[in-house]
Amino acid sequence: MTGDARREVIDCLVNVHFGETAKQPDFMLKVRDDYFKGPSSLYDPVELPQLLDEMDAHGVVKAILMDNLRTPSVTARKFVAERPDRFALAIGGIDLLRPVPALRELSAVARDLPVAYAVVGPSFWGDGRYPPSDAVYYPLYAKCAELELPLCVNTGIPGPPIPGEAQHPIHLDRVCVRFPELKLCMIHGADPWWDVAIRLLIKYRNLRLMTSAWSPKRLPDSLLHYMRTRGRDKVIFASDWPVLRQNRVVPEALALDLPPDVLDNYLHHNAAEFFFGRRREEI
Repeated sequence: MTGDARREVIDCLVNVHFGETAKQPDFMLKVRDDYFKGPSSLYDPVELPQLLDEMDAHGVVKAILMDNLRTPSVTARKFVAERPDRFALAIGGIDLLRPVPALRELSAVARDLPVAYAVVGPSFWGDGRYPPSDAVYYPLYAKCAELELPLCVNTGIPGPPIPGEAQHPIHLDRVCVRFPELKLCMIHGADPWWDVAIRLLIKYRNLRLMTSAWSPKRLPDSLLHYMRTRGRDKVIFASDWPVLRQNRVVPEALALDLPPDVLDNYLHHNAAEFFFGRRREEI
């Protein structure tokens, strides 16, 4: 893509399920009010035309919608069924303490629906007691490697007032050693451990980082330098919509001091290759 041609974007983390819950948990309200300073309407139901209009206005050709094994999102699955050309799913809610039935269900969902990746947040289950290096995750790692299904893992201190140590990216060091076949992505950035995350990205070919829930203008200089140099194929764009809206984060990403090819990789190509299996020469 050259000149002033419009850039295509893949938004790799979009939440359309919030409005399905009559009352959000207290920690989600604290994230809205104290962390992101969001409007009271942040968790309102969303209609398909509303989301498509925002996507179209900012060149977002595809979005990955958060879904859940325990409580499937009616909205996410409806949007995927109606517009499979524009949406895919990310599957969370995997019971790692009862892995056999959970992973059977994950396999079935990945077979029957357009699933781009599985996702787990170490701080958000088990009271944050299990870092990703714990063997409780190993069945999930093995299953995702077997299915060739990318796995996203929250890294960095979480916004809600819950323990964050389990999301230190160093815990993925041992995972990458033991599961080199696993396509693994750190999501929600890695603050305040950006340098550790970058060092791991340099070290492991199967590892990526997604900047979901991070305003592009707030990304650290060390990450932008890495993107311009050794990390051209390693960093992936996402919004965490509606926590951060596309009408904010896409223009901020376009304004980053990045070469055009690096920007295209960040906004589209890296996700197309990592999550959707499109070879670089096909993009």
